[in-house]
Amino acid sequence: MLFAVAMTFIDQTIVAVAAPEIDRELGLSASGMQWVVNAYLLALAAFFAIGGRLADLLGARRVLVVGTLLFVVSSVLCGCVPTGGVAQSWLIAFRVTQGVGAALLFPAALAVVVAVFPVDRRGRALALFFGLSGALTVLGPVLGGWLTSWTWRAIFWVNVPVAVVALVLTFLARLEDRPRAESLDVRGALLIVAGMGLSVLGFQQAATWGWGSAATWGCIAGGAALLVLFWRYERGVRHPLIRLRVFRDPAFRADALVLFFAMLAFVPLFFFASVYAQVCLSASPTQAALFLLYFFAGFALASQWGGHILDKRGARPALRLGTALGAVGFALWANRLTDLSMHDQWPYAAMAGAGIGLLLAPASTDAVNRAIGASYGEVTGVTQTVRNYAASVGLAVFGALLTRVTAENVAGTLRSRGVPAGRADGVARQVAEAVTGNGDERVPQGSGQAASAARDAMAAVRMDFAQANQWVFYGMAICLGLAHLCALRHPGDRVTAPAAQSARPKAPVS
Repeated sequence: MLFAVAMTFIDQTIVAVAAPEIDRELGLSASGMQWVVNAYLLALAAFFAIGGRLADLLGARRVLVVGTLLFVVSSVLCGCVPTGGVAQSWLIAFRVTQGVGAALLFPAALAVVVAVFPVDRRGRALALFFGLSGALTVLGPVLGGWLTSWTWRAIFWVNVPVAVVALVLTFLARLEDRPRAESLDVRGALLIVAGMGLSVLGFQQAATWGWGSAATWGCIAGGAALLVLFWRYERGVRHPLIRLRVFRDPAFRADALVLFFAMLAFVPLFFFASVYAQVCLSASPTQAALFLLYFFAGFALASQWGGHILDKRGARPALRLGTALGAVGFALWANRLTDLSMHDQWPYAAMAGAGIGLLLAPASTDAVNRAIGASYGEVTGVTQTVRNYAASVGLAVFGALLTRVTAENVAGTLRSRGVPAGRADGVARQVAEAVTGNGDERVPQGSGQAASAARDAMAAVRMDFAQANQWVFYGMAICLGLAHLCALRHPGDRVTAPAAQSARPKAPVS
């Protein structure tokens, strides 16, 4: 199961490091490059609940195999994208199908792991599972930097051998499907997919359409309305996509909210930190990946500590400590971004990583353990929907914020060098889209006053971009602070073995 989910987590972040090379060869727009990253996360968020439900209805093994095949075929097609006008649509489309494949296979894989381990051993097992899967998220940029030095297409092709191993091990594990004689809630599935898609589209396009645009707020409000309608509709369905009564448990609500606010920062961090390193620190893709290793070091060490705390004392201490440490780490890291020194930032990057590592496995495991009459595949669908929806929203909102602040900063720099205000604003928007869509080392071309001023001001532009990134990282610190407030509301009770076993489905392993 770890081999199966390895691909899904690596692909959440691996594209960030390769973004400049992808854009250089394919000529994608700035918003197009962000959608190459965001389309995968959005598809994950939109289809996770469906994947969890299908694993219950059709059997975990069958859904796992279908999801793995869909994922790996989509990966191959992403790596084979042709150059030319079709490139952007091609890449985004198959990133979406990649996300759908991941949304099918992950809940099925986790349902198998949960069914195998009794509750008194499940804490350590799931802490290891979530800890390793989270570490694989961090591994994405490192692997991406190394593969990009050969060809950026390899970041997609690397999934092929991993998928082969996963399918072989799945066959050797002799998994047995135990399907349910229930129906799929198709209307609920359509509502949640449309609601998440519309809301994230509004956040994502805010930088292009503007926050005062009717289209921006129409998408956000329309998506929110559909999600509310989904919530109300599910309460009256005999076999709902999600059994909402699990939210009656205050500990589950606290776990879900902690995951939501933490994931607003966790996955988007890799995209923004990678672009920052390549633009402001003049780092290569490989060096940008090494920059992120500081975060990974803190994450890897703290994730196992978080699992130990969960087994001994429950989830609440780990959630409180992790969210507080993460908030402080991101704030201190943001404060040092304008130093433009990779080595001066490592203690704060490691602190931020340790905070996320402490909370991720305990929150995820505690939420899964609290399945009340619902299957673990279904509850996994809930928690992972929350995580991936938050990652999509975080990438969209912070991306829009970064583009706007960068444009304002660069416009101010150009005006101070004698460029007329109107011309400075136009060039600033072009520069902002170039460097916020991807890490771009190219300088402005042309012989006019604005282009000449922009070339002469490249050092100042890098500082402008670093200052804009401070807003993003301070925003991430605020997200962890909100997660801490939610962690304070966790009741601190622990799931007992009899309670969990009573809700436990039959093991799908012969």
